[in-house]
Amino acid sequence: MLRGYYTAASGMIAQQRRQEALSNNISNALTPGYKQDQATLRAFPELLIDRMENKQIPSSNNVHIPMRTRIGSLNTGVYVQETIPDFSQGALKETGLSTDLAIVNGVMPDENGSIFFAVQNNDGDTSYTRNGNFTVDGQGFLVTNAGYYVLDEDGNQINTDGQAFTVTADGNVQLPDQTFALNVAYSPNANDLVKAGQSLFQLGEDGQPLANARANPDVTFTVQQHYLEGSNVDPNQAMTEMMQSYRSFETNQTVLKAYDQSLDKAVNEIARIR
Repeated sequence: MLRGYYTAASGMIAQQRRQEALSNNISNALTPGYKQDQATLRAFPELLIDRMENKQIPSSNNVHIPMRTRIGSLNTGVYVQETIPDFSQGALKETGLSTDLAIVNGVMPDENGSIFFAVQNNDGDTSYTRNGNFTVDGQGFLVTNAGYYVLDEDGNQINTDGQAFTVTADGNVQLPDQTFALNVAYSPNANDLVKAGQSLFQLGEDGQPLANARANPDVTFTVQQHYLEGSNVDPNQAMTEMMQSYRSFETNQTVLKAYDQSLDKAVNEIARIR
C-alpha cells in the first residue's frame, strides 16, 4: 500500500514541475528569441519481484531448499528527468529598428545544431543568445537590452560611435569608416547549452566552445536587420498541455486520497483492539 502511496505522490510532483515549465513558456511567449522548454518524464527503474519460499525434499532429514520464483516487474513512479529547450526557428517580426537583428537558420550539418549571437556577460565570459533586440548604449557600444556587450569575431565589443549602421545578410556591421563582423557562433549540439537567464545560454559542464559559423562551409544562415525572431512558443498548444498536466495531477491526487483513506481504516478501525 505504501508503495502505491509514494507512486501517486511522485506523479503529482512530476506534473507540478511540468506545470512550472509550461507556465514559464507561456509567460515568455512574447519574448524575442525565447526557446520553449520541454519537460521529459521518465519512470523510475523497474524492480523485479520474486517470491521467496522453501521447498521440502522428501528425505529422512526433511531437507528444505530455498526457492525463488520470478513474478514480474514493478514500476515505482515517475519523475521529470530534465527540461530541454526547443531550438526550432521562431517567426520573424518586422520592427523597422536598425538595432534589431534576427538570425534565420539555413543549412545545418548536425541534427541538433543551432546558431547564436555571442555576447559578453557580467563575468566577462562569452554567452549566447537568439534575442537580437539590441540597442546602442551611451558610449556607443552595441548591447542587449540587459546591457550585455555584443561581440565581434575577435571577441571584442562593437563600438558604433553612435553612428548609423547597416548589417549585411552574412552578419557584417557596416559603419561609414569601418566594418565589424558579428560573432555568429554555431553549436553542433545546442543541447550542450544551458539557460542562464536574460535570454542567455551558457556552455554546460562538458560543452565544447562554439565555433565561428562563417568558418564552417557546411553551415548557412542569414542575419535580417530591422527584424526580430519571436519565441517559438505556441500559446494554444501550451495551454492544452497545461490542462492535460492539471488533469493528471488531479488523477494522482485522487489516488493519493484513496490510499490515505485505506491507511486510516487499517490503522484506526481494523487494527483497533476491542
